[in-house]
Amino acid sequence: MPDDLYFMQLALEEAQASAEAGEVPIGAVLVHSGAIIMRSGNRTIRNNDPTAHAEIIVIREIAQTIHNYRLTGATLYVTLEPCAMCAGAIIQARISRVVYGADDPKGGAFRSCFEILTNDKLNHQVEVTPGVMAAESAALLQSFFAARR
Repeated sequence: MPDDLYFMQLALEEAQASAEAGEVPIGAVLVHSGAIIMRSGNRTIRNNDPTAHAEIIVIREIAQTIHNYRLTGATLYVTLEPCAMCAGAIIQARISRVVYGADDPKGGAFRSCFEILTNDKLNHQVEVTPGVMAAESAALLQSFFAARR
């Protein structure tokens, strides 16, 4: 759990940087063998790309760096429960574990709306640890959207 808290804090830093750039504050950190291999925040507005979620960015960038789309053994830390698109990418990349902060009642694909990451009909299931630094993750999102209203 101490490692989970450390890496989630780094994901929160990425989320904060995204908020400061005018993006929805979601951050992701990809870890393998205890080392950070990629980190990013959302870039959908900056990139004019609806698929530029933090999770997708870290998966794309590391896959291109290592010349392999399979990320077996990796853990993805993300501040918000992944959406269906991101969950699909996580499955395709064969990421072993996801640790996330806040639940997403309007689009979460672990337990809130869908159950993609652990669906036994799929060829890969992911170990999921929800709720790590959930209050901090939710507060960042709430303050971001409150400032926009």
